[in-house]
Amino acid sequence: MDILLSLPDDDAASWIDELAAVLPAARVRPWRPGDRAPVDYALVWNPPMEALAGCARLKAVFNLGAGVDAVLALLAAQPDLLPPHVPLIKLDDAGMAPQMVQYVLAAVLRHVRRLPDYAASQRARRWQPLPGRDAATHAVGVMGLGALGTPVAGALAQLGFAVRGWSRGPRAVDRVACFAGTDALPDFLDGLDVLVNLLPLTPHTADILDRTLFARLAPGAQLINIGRGAHLVEDDLLRALDSGQLAQATLDVFRKEPLPPDHPFWGHPRIEITPHVAALTLRRASARQIATRIDRIERGLPIDGVIDRTSGY
Repeated sequence: MDILLSLPDDDAASWIDELAAVLPAARVRPWRPGDRAPVDYALVWNPPMEALAGCARLKAVFNLGAGVDAVLALLAAQPDLLPPHVPLIKLDDAGMAPQMVQYVLAAVLRHVRRLPDYAASQRARRWQPLPGRDAATHAVGVMGLGALGTPVAGALAQLGFAVRGWSRGPRAVDRVACFAGTDALPDFLDGLDVLVNLLPLTPHTADILDRTLFARLAPGAQLINIGRGAHLVEDDLLRALDSGQLAQATLDVFRKEPLPPDHPFWGHPRIEITPHVAALTLRRASARQIATRIDRIERGLPIDGVIDRTSGY
């Protein structure tokens, strides 16, 4: 069995070690330009088109992360790159959900307890207690109730927040008011104090975080974007922050990564930036998951996590 790794950095060695532990009979190699050797499985993250071209023996492609938009963009440009019978498979959680929960809770609690305001007071050497905020009346909305969004919404509800969730299809989450479909989006957004975006990036969700959406939130709301950079209309965010419609934004994903040094987000006093680290893929858990699914494919059994190329998730 031949396995190809296509990664954007020098991370292949650690993946090879983890895969060797769970697939000792497999031959695992990193992709290099011009590589045309036979391959049974490809493990990719933001791969170049050449990494998947001409892989006639390919049985499946595993995406080493939660978002598959980069691969889907390649397929939109060249539909025959992966034949319909070759599944594109995403990792289910693989240790990412607890990290995402921690990230969102930290960002929401920081806003609710007004820590950025107190940091500004400290810089000004000003002793000024501020009015508190009640979690029970603080409306937090989570867009996207998949493998990551559902535990995030549940954790917020356990802390006593008034939580809403929105997804394309019906979902049920304990202690979360769930909304489904485009028609329900305005009611979901109405008066939210915090909006957390965990949607997949599809043609239907690109640019969804825009001025029209921001206007439906409570004045002084907080935005947390941990979905994809292309969900956010950047100029609309800057205008919403400058007008006071939004009080703060926590951003982990961007249209261009790394974020260019001259980007206006860097210096904005009400934007907090992290470098796409809200939830990192855990190699050992991911390798085990991949090995289990490869075993099922080899035995002709059904597998979970196959992407519907039409819907994009």
